[in-house]
Amino acid sequence: MEISKSYVVPAPEQVSLPVVGSAARFPVRRIYCIGKNYVAHVLEMGGEASRDFPIIFQKPSDSIVQNGGIVPYPPRTDDFHFEIELMVALKSGGYNIPEDEALSHIFGYGVCIDMTRRRLLETESGPNAPWELKKSFDHSAPCSEIYPVSQVGHRDTGRITLTVDGEIRQDSDLELMIWKTPEIIATLSKYYALQPGDIIMAGTPDGVGPVVPGNTMVGAIEGLGDLTVQVGELV
Repeated sequence: MEISKSYVVPAPEQVSLPVVGSAARFPVRRIYCIGKNYVAHVLEMGGEASRDFPIIFQKPSDSIVQNGGIVPYPPRTDDFHFEIELMVALKSGGYNIPEDEALSHIFGYGVCIDMTRRRLLETESGPNAPWELKKSFDHSAPCSEIYPVSQVGHRDTGRITLTVDGEIRQDSDLELMIWKTPEIIATLSKYYALQPGDIIMAGTPDGVGPVVPGNTMVGAIEGLGDLTVQVGELV
């Protein structure tokens, strides 16, 4: 018989995402993020395209904003950017997953936006500034519904776009990812025990740019529907 647990402060609510075609939801455990994964984006940010080790960071699971929600303009920045990305949702995991087995661990796919404080105010903003301050803040991970692999298959090609107030700002294709999804999963699993409920934000193409309160962003990936969020007032 399971003993009921009690806590000294209110327990956080389990973060979850809706699943297309199901009344059950996908419980989110961790959010892993990959940076500099499209050549054109690396170049627009002043870097050099390469197959060097990928940039890896995390966002808190409670930074997720559901489809149709509001992303408040965050404090300590005057340059708040969007980055449209493929979302990969895992149903299983472990350490040291072989690349040729990686796809078997995927539950489904969706659309997400890596919101970024491109410039930090009153804080060191150079290359040594902590990525957590720029990337891992409240409301920084808008995410769509999840489309199960059983419905959409695996996604390694397809148009990926983001519009701001109806104007196309990002327009690319998943096939241009430097690190493909199986490589990402295999690499992450060398350093973390991936688990059911983990999601991966797989990097953004070129065209990133700023938004302000009142803007509406719509991200879309061919075959995976779209994600609509509005930028709210400063927190």
